[in-house]
Amino acid sequence: MEDVFIGLGSNLGDRLANLRSAERGLETMLEITGRSKIYETEPQYVVQQPRFLNAVVRGTPKLEPRPLLDGLKELEIELGRQEAPRNGPRLIDLDLLYFGERRLESTELTLPHPRIHERYFVLRPLVDIDPNMCHPVSGKTMQQLMSELPMGADEGTVEVTQV
Repeated sequence: MEDVFIGLGSNLGDRLANLRSAERGLETMLEITGRSKIYETEPQYVVQQPRFLNAVVRGTPKLEPRPLLDGLKELEIELGRQEAPRNGPRLIDLDLLYFGERRLESTELTLPHPRIHERYFVLRPLVDIDPNMCHPVSGKTMQQLMSELPMGADEGTVEVTQV
């Protein structure tokens, strides 16, 4: 069975409660088999916004990739996410990072997620779960990808707790 990895993020409202609610909602779409620690991180791309809480969960999917993505988007709406500028503040953000070794590229979904390699807030939690997991395109481990980030990519990051 394939493992899926879902990134969770929140920088509005009760961020920790938002992540916990999201994880409970994910249980209808996957059997959760692993959790990262939670990290408070600086925003990336659009920096004039509140700090994020980020985590990753690993699970065995109950759905194929496209229905899973649809389920993630529906869960975001159920939890109160509203339309906002790209990379702007959000109550909850759920990203399908990996679906096993699958590669997929469409207008709606790219697997693996195309920006994993540039995001400390994704790589740090992935390393918690499986530092030796290989990226299906680059062949590099999560630990290697994290070590290749620019100096200071982890600046301002604080470990919070587990979901």
